[in-house]
Amino acid sequence: MTTTPRSGRQFTIFSDGYEATIASVGASLRALTFQGRDLVVPFEADAVRPAYRGATLAPWPNRVVDGIYSFGGVDHRLALTEPARGHALHGLLAWVDWSVVSTASDRLTLEATIPAQDGYPFRVTVQTEYAVGIDGLTQTVTATNVDDVPAPWGTGPHPYLWAGDGGVDAWTLSLPASEVLLVTEDRLSPVRVEAVELVPEFDFREERLIGETFIDHAFTSLERHPSGVAAVTVLAADGHGVAITFDERCPWVQVHTADTPLPETNRVGLAVEPMTCPPDAFNSGVDLVVLEPGESHEAAWRISAV
Repeated sequence: MTTTPRSGRQFTIFSDGYEATIASVGASLRALTFQGRDLVVPFEADAVRPAYRGATLAPWPNRVVDGIYSFGGVDHRLALTEPARGHALHGLLAWVDWSVVSTASDRLTLEATIPAQDGYPFRVTVQTEYAVGIDGLTQTVTATNVDDVPAPWGTGPHPYLWAGDGGVDAWTLSLPASEVLLVTEDRLSPVRVEAVELVPEFDFREERLIGETFIDHAFTSLERHPSGVAAVTVLAADGHGVAITFDERCPWVQVHTADTPLPETNRVGLAVEPMTCPPDAFNSGVDLVVLEPGESHEAAWRISAV
């Protein structure tokens, strides 16, 4: 018998009013608070993590349509981990138990290696560092190709942001994106990029109430601060909330209103996922990172209290 919780080993880091708990399975952000206030939807240590809540997504975020792609002139077929829609979802490390590289009171580094396998015959080592400070919780993901052939790569996080009481329908959203990737209604397969002014239900460039809007879409053409950082902010009625910021290394962000048939999970948090590439990038090639042998790639994002 094991005493390790179902979500893996637990690591708590803290600084400047922030406290984060990371579970080793999926290098998952299990909880994050600021001065005791939740900033993400948490889950219990001994629970099987609900879907991809808080997981680190690699070597691709979002979907590979039909689990099929071609790379370097070779056709590949991935396992369909989203069987209801027939796609390969959120990479290969979400259910892996990551190992510890280093830990301190305010930071933690975990590591996992993607073994060469059917569908992804490339060996990539991935490290992620979680660090808390006065500006919030920063996660950095660094991938290194330890194989002797190029490898396709993409990454992103999967936090469900929590702004406060009332749930998604009662929160306001500020999303500085002028384009949205439209998808099919049944399978959420990418169709085309469209200006949000032509599909106003997805235009959150001016902060407004989410209400009953269904969102499970990727956004791009982000307005950024002079530093290159884009910010997505969610606020409750009392003016408190949470923001996630990211730089040009993540030109896309997926937003999902967490619509589920279960009352306990339906629209309880807003998934906001900065991504280095859009859905199905293994097929489209859009913003896909190609890691040459020995090459590394880094991306980062930050969650902060508002």
